Amino acid sequence: MLKLIKKLNVTGIIPGEESFTAKEEELGRKRVSFHGRIFRSMVKAKTPLIAAVIILVVILMAAFAPFFAPNEPNSVDIRNRILPPAFIEGGISEYPLGTDTMGRCVLSRLIYGARVSIVVGIAAVFVAGILGTVLGIIAGYFGGIVDDIIMRLADIQLAFPFILLTISVLAVIQATRDVHQIDVNLIQRLLPLILTLGIAQWVVYARLARGEALSMREKEFVDAARALGDNHFSIMFRNILPNSIAPLIVIASFNVGSSIIAESSLSFLGLGVPPSIPTWGGMLAESRELLITGNLWLSTLPGLCIVFTVLSINIIGDWLRDFLDPRLRT
Repeated sequence: MLKLIKKLNVTGIIPGEESFTAKEEELGRKRVSFHGRIFRSMVKAKTPLIAAVIILVVILMAAFAPFFAPNEPNSVDIRNRILPPAFIEGGISEYPLGTDTMGRCVLSRLIYGARVSIVVGIAAVFVAGILGTVLGIIAGYFGGIVDDIIMRLADIQLAFPFILLTISVLAVIQATRDVHQIDVNLIQRLLPLILTLGIAQWVVYARLARGEALSMREKEFVDAARALGDNHFSIMFRNILPNSIAPLIVIASFNVGSSIIAESSLSFLGLGVPPSIPTWGGMLAESRELLITGNLWLSTLPGLCIVFTVLSINIIGDWLRDFLDPRLRT
């Protein structure tokens, strides 16, 4: 019967009715446009597509580090210490990017170091985003004394320098556990650093979510939800939050890069990550004394990894800001 109706509509036998086939084609075009809009936008801008490829390569290398790494990252070879990369005179193919002061493979340590940067960057933003967004929406929706308490806590945190705050929180967390345990996985070892960066960055999400909640709590769709009997939780997280998520996503994309830089800075200072875990910041710290001897690759390579990864993430953040802004859509 449905096929017969479609046929009658296509042939125009049923006047005044739009054909099912035309509707299906229109929906198909919309569906393709919805799924392909991201890719077309990246291709049109070109630079975000290149940045996305770089980020994808870093994520794949981090996820499959044992497959891509030519050697164990902590394997020591004293006989081949401070070797240059294989494409420079004096290098060997066993160590494509050379070795450090302890004879460890630089390429393997770079690949395993990407794991730390990606995990810490994404997890810290997740913690900060969840905490800040929830507190911000609660403050903006209820207002009054609830708003005052949450915003005064944010003001107090902003009064502390970021590095001093992260070092203090990290010291408190690490005092309750032994981060040098061998029988724990990577996430457990990075948990103090993730919590530290997450707690230190929640304010920006709280302020943004509060502003969005303040502007939406008197909107018609919120009044309609109240009239239908929805409770406060449902209104905040089923009505206000979905309509506030776009700017929060943009802020989160930028904060991933800043979290990677913060992790690298703390690792450079010898904080946050145990020495047994290879990190880009730790590699910079280990090689800084060799700069005067001309062994530039030991510090240049991890520095370039940080620069290109953070730059690519920031480019994606710029693209997301434009892509999610309805005023800039064509």
